[in-house]
Amino acid sequence: MKYTVRPGVESYGHAVGILLVDCSTPFVPGDVGNASTYKYPVLYRTVPDVTLDRLINLGDEGLVQNVIDSALDLQRMGVRAITSDCGYMVRYQRQVAAALDTPVILSSLVQLPMIEQTLGDHQKIGIICANARRLTPELLDIAGLRDPSKVVIRGLEECPNFRGPILDETGSLDQEAVEAEVVFTALGLVRSHPEVKVILLECSNLPPYAAAVQAATGRMVFDFTTLIDFYQQATRRQRFTGIY
Repeated sequence: MKYTVRPGVESYGHAVGILLVDCSTPFVPGDVGNASTYKYPVLYRTVPDVTLDRLINLGDEGLVQNVIDSALDLQRMGVRAITSDCGYMVRYQRQVAAALDTPVILSSLVQLPMIEQTLGDHQKIGIICANARRLTPELLDIAGLRDPSKVVIRGLEECPNFRGPILDETGSLDQEAVEAEVVFTALGLVRSHPEVKVILLECSNLPPYAAAVQAATGRMVFDFTTLIDFYQQATRRQRFTGIY
């Protein structure tokens, strides 16, 4: 096999490119921002000026070109799919996908249409997110959700151990304390809405707690890592071997 240099490319072999919000948060193992979360190489780019406040609280549409430019840089580096480390990045999903040749999966929320298709008429999806007030019907529509009545949303914005390091960027995270808050929220969700059969963790900081949520609730749990792994597997298929 012959290989040809790609001009301007600094390194090779990255399966997935990940756009990072410009924030200061501890990325523990399992977090989208921690490279040891993956069994394959990933490449990160911080998007200039895309802060948590401008993205989540303000919903700043003026940031879309920054996101596109950073995504184009990852595309130039040869990644096979591009995601991000914030579910609220779904706001820019359509524009970024239209600007790139590489598949774009900016948010864990883009899994909603697939999950929705698998549920019966009286079953629902529980979404646990960073800030419930900011997860608007508009964002769910961009994600592709057809029936808003199929989701029940719970936010973690009032949970102090989550809010401090994640939303307020205090710089220190107590993993066990955050896990307890996430599990408590998930249990409250399914107890008040037993029709919730699947849980989707919107926030990229929540995958470290997915196993605990599943153990406590008995529900299927989707998050950023289920999405990223799904696309990564499609980028590099392996030949099947076995006994015939």
